[in-house]
Amino acid sequence: MTEVEVLELLVSPAHRLAGRPGDGPAPGPPDERVPRVEVRGGLGLVGDRYYARPAHRNAAVTMMAAENLPPGADLRHTRRNVLLRGVDIDAYLGATISLDCGTGPVLFAVKRPARPCAWMDVTIGPGAQRALRGRGGVRCTPLSDGVLAVGPAAFRVVTGPDAPP
Repeated sequence: MTEVEVLELLVSPAHRLAGRPGDGPAPGPPDERVPRVEVRGGLGLVGDRYYARPAHRNAAVTMMAAENLPPGADLRHTRRNVLLRGVDIDAYLGATISLDCGTGPVLFAVKRPARPCAWMDVTIGPGAQRALRGRGGVRCTPLSDGVLAVGPAAFRVVTGPDAPP
């Protein structure tokens, strides 16, 4: 088990980065970051634009390592859901992980990379898409119900790379 910190959580009811990056983001709430969020196994984050959407169930939650973000950038710029400090989440492709923010563990299957897109050059700055290649976070399937909250958390690999015997 590793002690990590959940720095930010983002729950966005609308897909604001659609269309051409040159047109800029669609209007929406000024800040979609939340202090806590309910997770539903197989469905995603309650209130998020990908919640219970069949096309996104295997990638309903995105996580990113804060250490990979440029200074001044946050989840509003990357459109990821969970920003973690203290773990290289990109290294756990294929693993099942547990994240416990104090209310019990929530399990996630780390399915595939969350590849940075051209929007990163608009929301973060020129060159961000290229700089974040291989470090843009991961797309996960939630396997259990629970709650994630900003603050300290316990990170554990249940199966896959670095899982305890």
